[in-house]
Amino acid sequence: MAGAGTPATVALTRAGVAFAVHEYAVHGTEEGYGRGAAHALGVEGSRVFKTLMAVVDGGPVVAVVPVTGSLDLKALAAARKGKRAEMMDPAAAQRRTGYVLGGISPFGQKQSSPTVLDASASGFATIYVSGGRRGLEVEVAPAVLTDLLGATLAPIART
Repeated sequence: MAGAGTPATVALTRAGVAFAVHEYAVHGTEEGYGRGAAHALGVEGSRVFKTLMAVVDGGPVVAVVPVTGSLDLKALAAARKGKRAEMMDPAAAQRRTGYVLGGISPFGQKQSSPTVLDASASGFATIYVSGGRRGLEVEVAPAVLTDLLGATLAPIART
């Protein structure tokens, strides 16, 4: 795990959960960071999840969806029993999480927020999420997100 000591990997290590670290070279963003990660790692895109910061009825929410789809804001609001959801301002997302865009991890954020994981994750033994910087993914069981972060499983992705 050379150079991979991010707040995300530190949090996972402290929690004593099983995870694997995968590093890869980042080659621009023409296909997006998540799709680029899937391509670089040779993993189907439906197993690689992006971490997005949103706001539901004024409160911050972490949304974790496959890189092959997009976040359904109405479904996210419903999953949080709210009325309205919108994407968080990118600068606010970076300040809140302590991570840069393209490297936001659901783990080890500066300020924790309620987390919603797309229900499709439950179809895999392991999924990939950002390890806290561009070019670093962590592979974890979906249960790690639900158990460690108290994440709600809900159909929040549009394909």
